[in-house]
Amino acid sequence: MSYLADYPLSWNHLLEVLPDGVAFVDEHGVIRYANERLAVLTGYTCDELVGQAVEVLVPSRGRGEHVAHRSEYAREPSAREMGSGLDLTLLCRDGNELAIDVALSPLGLDGKEWVVAMIRDDSVRRAAEQVRTEFERHALAAAEALSESEQRFRLAFENNMAGMVFTDFEDKILVVNDAFCLMVGRTREELLGHDSTPFTYPEDLEMSEEAHRRVTSGEADQVSYAKRYVHKDGRVVVVEVSKSPARDAAGKTLYFVISQRDITEERALTAQLSHQALHDPLTGLANRLFFEDQLSQAHARVDRQGGLNAVLLVDLDDFKGVNDTLGHLVGDKLLVAIARRFEQVTRSSDTLCRFGGDEFLYLAEGLTSTSQAEEVAKRLLGALAEPFSIDGAHLAQHASIGVVVRDATSTDDAEFIQDADVAMYEAKREGKGHHVVFTPAMRKQATSRFALLQELRQALQAGGISMHYQPIVNLITTEVVGFEALMRWQHPDRGWVPPNVFIPLAEMSELILELGAFALREAVSAASSWERAGSRVALPYVTVNLSAHQFHDPGLVSMIEEVLGTSGLPPERLILEITESVTLLDVAETLRVIEHLSRLGIGVALDDFGTGYSSLSYLALLHPRIIKIDQSFVSPPQESARNDTLLETIISLGHKLDMTMLAEGIETPAQLERLRLLRCEFSQGYLFSPAVPADEVAGMLDRVPANWG
Repeated sequence: MSYLADYPLSWNHLLEVLPDGVAFVDEHGVIRYANERLAVLTGYTCDELVGQAVEVLVPSRGRGEHVAHRSEYAREPSAREMGSGLDLTLLCRDGNELAIDVALSPLGLDGKEWVVAMIRDDSVRRAAEQVRTEFERHALAAAEALSESEQRFRLAFENNMAGMVFTDFEDKILVVNDAFCLMVGRTREELLGHDSTPFTYPEDLEMSEEAHRRVTSGEADQVSYAKRYVHKDGRVVVVEVSKSPARDAAGKTLYFVISQRDITEERALTAQLSHQALHDPLTGLANRLFFEDQLSQAHARVDRQGGLNAVLLVDLDDFKGVNDTLGHLVGDKLLVAIARRFEQVTRSSDTLCRFGGDEFLYLAEGLTSTSQAEEVAKRLLGALAEPFSIDGAHLAQHASIGVVVRDATSTDDAEFIQDADVAMYEAKREGKGHHVVFTPAMRKQATSRFALLQELRQALQAGGISMHYQPIVNLITTEVVGFEALMRWQHPDRGWVPPNVFIPLAEMSELILELGAFALREAVSAASSWERAGSRVALPYVTVNLSAHQFHDPGLVSMIEEVLGTSGLPPERLILEITESVTLLDVAETLRVIEHLSRLGIGVALDDFGTGYSSLSYLALLHPRIIKIDQSFVSPPQESARNDTLLETIISLGHKLDMTMLAEGIETPAQLERLRLLRCEFSQGYLFSPAVPADEVAGMLDRVPANWG
């Protein structure tokens, strides 16, 4: 059965070695799995059985009744028998009928109710039953037939695969067969004259006593129930018990006949399948189905008892990069390690679940304040403080957490999780590695951002996104040496939407990769058309900004090679801009990509220098071609000697590391003169020009240098 392909091998093996035939039947009565034992019993192959209606195995005279029983079972799956009290037979492929016993267990899969049917050859037991009936009839009719009937009965009794026991009115054992002795791990001598109390599982004693009371009092003519025995070796054995009285001709009860079938493996299989249906197979944590059930119960408890519950949605920051650079096997191992860390800080009253992908859900119950929910968030973030060691790689992993707290006035569980998702994205907007508590205003903002993201996607497809180019100027000659490609969005209703609004929005989805690819293709294509009229200055280069997602995308280098090959632009005229935060996501991977780009002749510029980590050791390792000094140092809100010292130090550092320094945001002639005195090579800013459409670039290339201003 293809549906079982994802289950562990041990379960499939268990299904094949069971002594009984096994069939998995879906809610429509169609066989979805059949083991080899069932194939042997029926004369079909497993492949022939799968896909057939289960009624193919029912004799034609009983099919209508069987369909009715199956419908009844679907409404009330607590019953373990279909057609209880009837002589069930199995229609084999050759047209013969086989006496069988059928045990059913409900199974929930993917929100649907299936049935596991255990089918056992019951011909031996029925023969034994017939022998016993014949024995009793002959005993009453004629004493001379007693010996022969008793011999046949004892033979059937002893050879029965089920455990058979006769007990008296005090439930003490009178007769027992080998199958029962083997079932409980005790000899006849240890069993005869005693009841089953010493080896009955303690919690099942009351149930056994109640069943015996019902048959001795005449309240029930037969009782069936499941109970547990403790085997002599300590194992717990689960059995299905059927107990009924044996009476004489006058109706007087002589003794009790008990048939017991070992269903330990059946129960284990059902438990395993149920666990799989409610737990994540990779991490072993609860899955979303289990979590939602716990959330519903938690809500009911708050309604009754008061207090607060909280749901925390944990999203791993930049986890995609792990899968893309180190492979999904390492990514899976990291997820398991993170799950174990989270379990260590999970309270026993709470529920931790893998929500899917790189997200986890945490249900915190019994809270009295929002601050307690925030403490849970801090514990989860703290669990990720130490790096993980996976297959020799040391991985730092952080997360963003959305927290939503509710009391008895909240009713919608689905909305509860959605609000946690909204808060989680707010946490990412604050810089990742943080937690944010949901407020109603966030939902409106999230709706607005979602609408804007959809409009951005449509604009990209419809040509509403364009690239503008801001000149980069040599501060000595004032010649244009390059252009920074900057994305612009002209919205039909909102007008120009600032990049600092729509770029962070795109970075929260895969749309950032599409925008990045668009920017690269457009900029390279435009740069390949730039020419100078009679100038000895080299043709200008173009710089393109890369997001973290794009820089760590495995397909980046091959895409750049394809774009350069199509346009004919020399690799030396393309410079890729990255920020310090991008490089620090995975320094080893960053170095690998930069080295590959360098071999192609493509330069790298480190953007916004001075505003981030600015580790000198990393700067020496990365060795970018250009360092872009952040505007906050070039045109600070307030001039000061301290700022001048910082600016001078940054430029001096770049020179000593043999890197080209480019100052951003020049707005005044005074700033220009100061940078010239500090020997800063290049600059860009409104003093020279804002970013202009592609068709205005040619005019800048022909402009006389002295005319800037």
